[in-house]
Amino acid sequence: MKQLTLTLIAICCALDIEAQTLSLDSCRAMALRNNRQLSIGRLQRDIAANVRKAARTKYLPKVSAIGGYELMSKQLSLLNTSQKTVLNNLGSSLVGSVSGMITDDVMSLVQQGVISPEAALKLQQQLESKGGQIAQAGNSVGQSITDAFKTDTRQIFAGAVVVTQPVYMGGAVTAANKIADLQQRMSENHLEQVTHETLYDIDNTYWLVVSLCHKLRLAQQFNELVGRLHADVTKMIEEGVATRADGLKVSVKLNESEMSLTQAQNGVALAKMLLCQRCGLPLDSDITLTDEAAISIGAEPQTYTDEGVKQAVENRPETRILENLVDITRQVTRLTRAAYLPQVMITGGYIVTNPNVYDGFHRSFSGVWNVGVMMRLPVWNWCESTYKIRATKSATTMAEYQLIEAKEKMELQISQDQFKVMEAEKRLGMAQQNIKHAEENLRCANLGFREGVISSTDVIGAQTAWYDAQSQLIDAQIAMRMSRLALKKSMGEM
Repeated sequence: MKQLTLTLIAICCALDIEAQTLSLDSCRAMALRNNRQLSIGRLQRDIAANVRKAARTKYLPKVSAIGGYELMSKQLSLLNTSQKTVLNNLGSSLVGSVSGMITDDVMSLVQQGVISPEAALKLQQQLESKGGQIAQAGNSVGQSITDAFKTDTRQIFAGAVVVTQPVYMGGAVTAANKIADLQQRMSENHLEQVTHETLYDIDNTYWLVVSLCHKLRLAQQFNELVGRLHADVTKMIEEGVATRADGLKVSVKLNESEMSLTQAQNGVALAKMLLCQRCGLPLDSDITLTDEAAISIGAEPQTYTDEGVKQAVENRPETRILENLVDITRQVTRLTRAAYLPQVMITGGYIVTNPNVYDGFHRSFSGVWNVGVMMRLPVWNWCESTYKIRATKSATTMAEYQLIEAKEKMELQISQDQFKVMEAEKRLGMAQQNIKHAEENLRCANLGFREGVISSTDVIGAQTAWYDAQSQLIDAQIAMRMSRLALKKSMGEM
C-alpha cells in the first residue's frame, strides 16, 4: 500500500512538472482564455448581437394590451336639467294643456246652448278627476325616460388590445437594422484587435523571459570563468608568482559577477511572474519555457511586397473599425432624414368597456373590433431637418478623414517596423562577428595567462569582453525577434 501511494505521488509530481512546462502556443492559448479584456470584448460582441436581433423585430407587428379603471365624482349626462324637468312633468304638462283646451270648448258649447251649465260643471269635475290620474301616469312615463338616459359612468373599466404594423417609416427601420449590423461587425473587429494586442503582449513577455533565462545562463558561465580565475590567482599568490593586488582585482570582479548573477535571477523571477499573470496562472507558479534551452532565439526572415503592405492595411481590424464607423455615420444620416419623411402604419385591435357604451350604458363588459391606417406627414419644421442632415454628413466626412489618416499612419508604422527589422538583422550580424573575436581573444588570454606572459588584468578584460559580446548577441537576437513580432502585428498577422 505504501509503495502504491509513493507511486501515485510520483505520477502526480511528474504530471505537475509536465503541466508547468510551457510553450509559446500554450501561453497564447491560456492568455486568450483568461484575458479579462477579451472577456469584455466577447460580452460586447454578445450585446451587439442581441441589439441586432432586437432591431430585426422592428419589421414585425407589435401587440400591446392596455387596461384601466377610472372613478369619477359625476357621471356623464345625455340630458340637460331643463330636458329632465320637462320629461319628469310630461303628464302634468299634457293634462294641463288638454284640460285648458277642453274647458274652452265646453264654455263655448254652454254659450251656444248646446249643453247646460250644470252638465258643463259635471263634465269639468270628471275631467279634473281623470286628469290627475293621467298626469301621474304621464309623469311616470317621463321619469322612466329620464332614468333610461342615465349613463352610470362614475366607475369606468376599459381595456384594449392594439396591433401595430409599420408599412413605411421613411427608411428608419432599415437604417436602424443596418446600424445594428455595423455595430456587431465593429464589436467583432474590436475583439480581433484586442486579441492581436493580447497575443503581441504575451509573445513579448514570453521572449523576454527566454532572453533573461539566456542572460542568467550567461551570468552563471561568466561567474564560473571568474571563479576559476580567482582560484588560479589565489594559488599563484600562495606560490609567490602573483601579487596580492592581482588577487584583489579578481575578487572585485568575482563580486561583480555574483551581483550580476543575482540581478539576472531576480529579473527572470519577475519576468516569469509577469508571464504567469498574463497567462492567468498563480504568480508563484514554477514554470519552465520550452525555448529556455534553445541555442538561438532569433526569428526567421520575412519579406513583404508593397501590395502585401497595402492589403495588410486594409485587413487590419483598426481599419475595419473605422470603416464601420464611416458606414454608421452614413446610416445615421438616413435615420435622421427618415424622421422628416411620411410614415404609414396599419393599426388594429379590440376595445372593451364597462359600462357598455354599445347597449345604452348597460353595466356589463362589451367590446368592438377596429382596423385603421395612420399616417404622419411633417409639414413645416423651420429647416430643422436640413440642419440635422448637414450635421450628420459632416460627421461622415470627419470619419472619412480619420480613416484616411489612420491608413497613412499604418503604412508609416509598417515602414518603420521594416527599418527596425533591417537594423536588427545588421545588429545581429555584427554581434555574431564580435562573438568570434571575443572567443578568440579569451582563448589567447587564457593561453597567455597559463604561459605567464599575460597578467590577470588582461584575462579579466578578455572575460569581460566575452561576456559583453555574448550579452549583445542575446540582445540582438531578442531585438530581431521583437522587431519581427512588431512587424507581424503592424501587418495584422498575429
